[in-house]
Amino acid sequence: MRRRHVRLRRIWTEVDGLPVHALASAAPVPLGPPPVVLVHGLGLSGRYMIPTAEQLAPEYRVYVPDLPGFGDSGKPPRVLDVPGLADALASWMQAIRLDRAALLGNSFGCQIIADLAARHPERVDRAVLQGPTTDPKERSWLRQFVRWRQNSPYNPPSLGPLTRSDYRKCGLWRLFKTTWYFMQDRVELKLPRVRAPVLVVRGGRDPICRQPWAEEVARRLPHGRLVVIPGVAHTLVYTSPLELVRVSRPFLNAALPTGEHAWGRGR
Repeated sequence: MRRRHVRLRRIWTEVDGLPVHALASAAPVPLGPPPVVLVHGLGLSGRYMIPTAEQLAPEYRVYVPDLPGFGDSGKPPRVLDVPGLADALASWMQAIRLDRAALLGNSFGCQIIADLAARHPERVDRAVLQGPTTDPKERSWLRQFVRWRQNSPYNPPSLGPLTRSDYRKCGLWRLFKTTWYFMQDRVELKLPRVRAPVLVVRGGRDPICRQPWAEEVARRLPHGRLVVIPGVAHTLVYTSPLELVRVSRPFLNAALPTGEHAWGRGR
């Protein structure tokens, strides 16, 4: 099946004095399903999530922001830690009048979503955590480097120019400091405080989010469920958008109990 190409428009929003860049679906969508915000991984922008955004856009109102400091968004004077990035995401949602949404994150983006959902529960209707990090047993520079190298063969050559360009945009210091925050973040302590329904998605060959950790993430979540997609690795938002959306769609479309189902307006 060929990927459907759906035009995404660029939007700019001032948040706390900084311009925040995002992509948003331009075409009308059916009423009912929640808007979906895609949250990118470490050092990257939302560009590598476009394949998944294009798959979602015919059915959902989709937003793909570049978090402050990354991609085409403005650079704050200090490097934001995980709570800082989650607060920035909440402020951006408020600025575009998106009261509540489903969030779909990849890798480090899952840590940001977990923090957001734990401290700003009113913003998160439900969440898809694809390849969540970071396993407490893997919190070292050496371990992360080894896992990154193990995952590299699963990424297509076309992903390389995107990641290198995004790393240049954020800069080496911001990348280094954010990686430090990424490893220091105790996401396992935040997961029990997430009250929204969460779908954990793991690629069966993912060396970064390994099966025991994925199972622990789902177990710690009060309303968590794990789905494993065989034969794929870590960066499913780029390499396997069809498979990711196929397993996510029933979860995104499921009705929530009365009183919890309130979609944001969004612009």
